[in-house]
This record gives sequence, C-alpha cells and structure tokens, in this order.
Amino acid sequence: MADTFKFELVSPERILLSVDAEEVVVPGAEGEFTVLPGHAPVIAQLAPGVLSVKLQQGRKNVFVRSGFADVTPSGLTILAERAFVVEEADARTVERELDMAQKALDDAGDDEARMHVNRAIEQLRAIQSGKVAA
Repeated sequence: MADTFKFELVSPERILLSVDAEEVVVPGAEGEFTVLPGHAPVIAQLAPGVLSVKLQQGRKNVFVRSGFADVTPSGLTILAERAFVVEEADARTVERELDMAQKALDDAGDDEARMHVNRAIEQLRAIQSGKVAA
C-alpha cells in the first residue's frame, strides 16, 4: 500500500474533497508543483488551472480559479476562491467559468495576469472538449 497524506480542498460554499491522496499536482502562481507524503511546509498562491489528485482508486481533477495551498508534513489544504471537480461538472458550469475567464482576460492589467488567465482558458477548453479526465 502506497503512503498517503490528508488532502482537503475547501471552497467558500463547501468542502469539495477530503481524502487520503498519494500525490497532488498543484497549479501554483510560481509554477506547477507536486505534493507527496512528508512534503516540506509551504504556503503558495494558486494560479487558475487543473489540480490533479492521485488516489488509490484513480485520479480526480479539480479546476481551481485561485486561492492558496497550505502544505504541512502531514497534509495539504487548498483554499480555493472557486473550484469544481472536473468529472462532476456539467457543460453549463464550464461555459460559465470560460465566460468569467474571458472577462478576467479583458480586465488583466499586466502580462503575468494575462498569462495565468490564458492558461486557465486553455485548460477550461480542454475540459470542455473532454481532453481532461480521470
């Protein structure tokens, strides 16, 4: 049995996930990073994108718009402004997120903000076309 750690993803509406994970790939504002059991403590800002959670039963993908990751040696907590589990999302949810991302792109004040929003739009389009799945 592989080592696991406690992973929780919390949005303002509810706890989206509370599971034992083998690894979580996080879209950080400074670049993507992978959290494994026993990871060193880190607090990181999230960039919009897909967070990939490896479980013993397979993978779950979660789109996060923004927020923070709090990594401790015993676990990972994601505090997300908005998030949805990709495998549970309907077309309307993805379309609404795309509309919000397009508005954010129009309002982006600098190149870094535009880069993050463009990445989110690319990933939302991949979700929409079914190219992001478990």
